[in-house]
Amino acid sequence: MEFALPLEMLNNMPWIWLGLAILMTIVEGLTMGLTTVWLALAALVCMILSFFIPSLTLQITIFLVLSIGMLLFTRPFALKKMKMGKVKTNSDRLVGMKGIVQIAVSQDNPGQVKVGGQIWTARPEDKDHSYQADEQVQVIRIEGVTIIVAKPSDMDPA
Repeated sequence: MEFALPLEMLNNMPWIWLGLAILMTIVEGLTMGLTTVWLALAALVCMILSFFIPSLTLQITIFLVLSIGMLLFTRPFALKKMKMGKVKTNSDRLVGMKGIVQIAVSQDNPGQVKVGGQIWTARPEDKDHSYQADEQVQVIRIEGVTIIVAKPSDMDPA
């Protein structure tokens, strides 16, 4: 099925593709999701092809194929190279550090542990364990704003 467009519209297709590319680039700049950049690139390719291919149907088909192909095949590679998607925080450094229990920690009653000069809400890794004030514990992981702790001897050697 071929779209019947006035000759004026076909002559303006490079500008339309360029406008779409600019719009997608602006959206990418605002969202930083590494998604619409592929649409912008596909629109630029279609802008160049529009000088040689007068068929709007073929231009749109090429745009869709390029966009979907780049989203599926190059986006994961680009995300991996740019290390996007995982937000690193300063709290990551706490994992493995030892701390001192300030307020008793148990599964039913999250307590507080001082680690790296800061007081954190804490829960034990093992539901059956509890830790009393002034006991030494080690940070296993961080879940939200709560640290999960265990006795240093309770940790698996890894």
